[in-house]
Amino acid sequence: MGNTKHTGPIKLNKKPMPKHWVSKVPFGLGKVKPKHIRDTMKVVWNNKDNLSYASKILTKGVCDGCALGVSGLYDQTLAGPHICTTRLNVLRLNTMPAMKPEVVHADIDELRKYSSAELRELGRIPYPLIRRPGERKFSRIDWDEAMDMVADKMKQLDPKQYSFFLTSRGITNESYYVAAKVARYLGTNHIDNASRICHSPSKTALKRSLGFGASSCSYKDWIGSDVIVFWGSVAANNQPVSTKYMYAAKRRGAKIIGINPYREPTMEKYWIPSVAESALFGTKLADDFYQVNIGGDIAFMHGIMKHWLAMEEAEPGSAIDHGFVQEHVNGFEELKANVEKQTWDQIVESSGVSQERIIELAELLAHSQSGIFVWSLGLTMHTFASDNISQVANLALLRGFIGRENCGVIPIRGHSSVQGSGEMGADPFVLPGGDFEQSNIERIEKLWEFDLPKWQGDVLGVTLENILLPDDHERKVKLYYLSGGNFLETMPDPNFVEKALSELDIRVHQDIIFNTSTLVDAKEAVIVLPAKTRYEQEGGGTSTSTERMVYYSPKIDGNSQQVEEARTEWKIYVDLAKRVKPESSHLIDFKNAQDIRDEIAVANPNYDGIQHLKEQGDVFQWGGAWLCEDGVFPTSDGKGRLIPVEIPDLNKSTGDFYVTTRRGKQFNSMVYNETDPVNAAERFDVLMNEEDAKKLSITEGEQVVVYNQHGVFQGRAKFIDIAKGNLEVYFPEGNFLLPKGVYEEHAKIPSYNVAVKLEKAERFNARKDREYLGKDEEDLEFEEMRDNA
Repeated sequence: MGNTKHTGPIKLNKKPMPKHWVSKVPFGLGKVKPKHIRDTMKVVWNNKDNLSYASKILTKGVCDGCALGVSGLYDQTLAGPHICTTRLNVLRLNTMPAMKPEVVHADIDELRKYSSAELRELGRIPYPLIRRPGERKFSRIDWDEAMDMVADKMKQLDPKQYSFFLTSRGITNESYYVAAKVARYLGTNHIDNASRICHSPSKTALKRSLGFGASSCSYKDWIGSDVIVFWGSVAANNQPVSTKYMYAAKRRGAKIIGINPYREPTMEKYWIPSVAESALFGTKLADDFYQVNIGGDIAFMHGIMKHWLAMEEAEPGSAIDHGFVQEHVNGFEELKANVEKQTWDQIVESSGVSQERIIELAELLAHSQSGIFVWSLGLTMHTFASDNISQVANLALLRGFIGRENCGVIPIRGHSSVQGSGEMGADPFVLPGGDFEQSNIERIEKLWEFDLPKWQGDVLGVTLENILLPDDHERKVKLYYLSGGNFLETMPDPNFVEKALSELDIRVHQDIIFNTSTLVDAKEAVIVLPAKTRYEQEGGGTSTSTERMVYYSPKIDGNSQQVEEARTEWKIYVDLAKRVKPESSHLIDFKNAQDIRDEIAVANPNYDGIQHLKEQGDVFQWGGAWLCEDGVFPTSDGKGRLIPVEIPDLNKSTGDFYVTTRRGKQFNSMVYNETDPVNAAERFDVLMNEEDAKKLSITEGEQVVVYNQHGVFQGRAKFIDIAKGNLEVYFPEGNFLLPKGVYEEHAKIPSYNVAVKLEKAERFNARKDREYLGKDEEDLEFEEMRDNA
């Protein structure tokens, strides 16, 4: 699939273009904006005790921040060095010393006073630890005793009663692959990973629409494209290096369109620190914004297609690439019938965007010879997320924006190598090289030489619910093995999550640092295992970027603060497997990282080439520069599929708001600044439209309460340029409003958008005892204490 190879980085034209400047005032002085130079100085100061090693990581390692794929200081898109604050913030995880013994063994209630951000700053986990019921602190335990405890427990349990989870924190393809193989070797299909909480609908929808679950093009294709649409994505904040690609695209004449409820400041104006012109005068990135309702994207896209069909009536071929559709796409008539039945009234009401504005964008796309659709969590964290993404695919297929230069679809990834996690099989629905279905099961069984469990594994959210099943239930999860992750700060309903985690017999945290979930009790034992970082792994490791680039990151020597007892993640999994099933352990016994890469190349045919990655800078791109090149799709009939989808019912009553969660200065749930540098908002602010506030007599800075049947959130009103009827709260602070047990139909992602009510705090508190949604007073007092904590 894909014959044309990526041709490598291109040079950026440095001639000034004042028409894109934000301001002639240098460095955006006096404006609310990220302070890149100050933040960089802070990072240097924080790493001053291990500066030489920090600089080796930046110049030799593959970025463990976002998944744009920077190897050392260079990538495959633009020549010249790049560095961003996301990567700099994560750097300290790799350079800091071990925690001091008096901290590690402090009273558990003292440790529980710390936030995750404060725990992170205490240092790395120094050696294996255990805490049993009733014990006030963690005790040191040796590796053999810790691993035997876990293995002995697994031997007692049905494999349906233990589960594995892997986070996105710098984990390599090698570790994902070994974990996936070990889970199946031990007889369980309960294995999940962090990318499924974010982008699993992207993979699911793209597979059904286009036949693959990845970006169809490369970032290089941005530069030269007529139009780039960022849908539900704040790339400038979450993947800052991407701003350099946007800058290069703008210089070549690309129109950049933002579609989001909030007119995101960083997508409008950004100061790119590694481009002198932009660092001085800023860059206007987005040419236009469409402020769609949360959950209104499907209707908005129906409007675009409805106008395209009207354009076709007037002048055939003016909007739809009929040659491409007739030759390479199925389902046009069904899609057309579905679009035509949508009324403009429905479309405008659901989307929140006027007919005139939708027509404007429809015509821009129709007149563009090339285009790229980029999206992120704004489209994926819904109960109808797969339909959102299939609608994007519908737009791309109708215009023929697939399989050629400067065209494509890109689910932009927030964390390094999460693209690889599913491709390595660390997912209940997949195995390396394909889905968890008969022909792939047989192929993998032949390669691995053992039988795989045939039952369907559960996703993270369901696994948490299964912990609370009755004791005699075959799926009652009693042991959870976690490589990183903090469900208290990433999953809906943190109170429920804490209860579930505390009901486990044994919980294993294989990690670099403590977080708040490490400190939750368990019935028999909490076992903590110190992991090596990506850069300490013997034999190096690989990661897969958003654009399917597989990068090799070497082992980097010279860490003056090395944690002597930390172990490489994949080696810990192999050790566990050998202890649980020693009789056949030769089937799982990888001697080194090269052995793993050799096997990955066979297990996932797309990764044939990974076995040759051995030196710093080695990289290859699976699938070539463009997937579906020449209109050939990896589907059963070689064609793409147009999929009719319905406008979702958001279950909003009159006066309700719809709320979504947003990230500030943070990396996933790791918060680096209590104030959002983009808009000066605090972590407990409720971001809302000023006109909505006036109707409720709310003034800016006033205490407000956001509530629904799932929980209560108390914060301060902060006025922003957001579509009316929509709110934003910060993640994870606002997770108490999110429902547990509500999943997207196809990809089983939790819902992170929900209907809520909003009131002045004084009004809410005056009547809560009488009226509030059936909660008793004790619950409310607890929630208020929590929200004000």
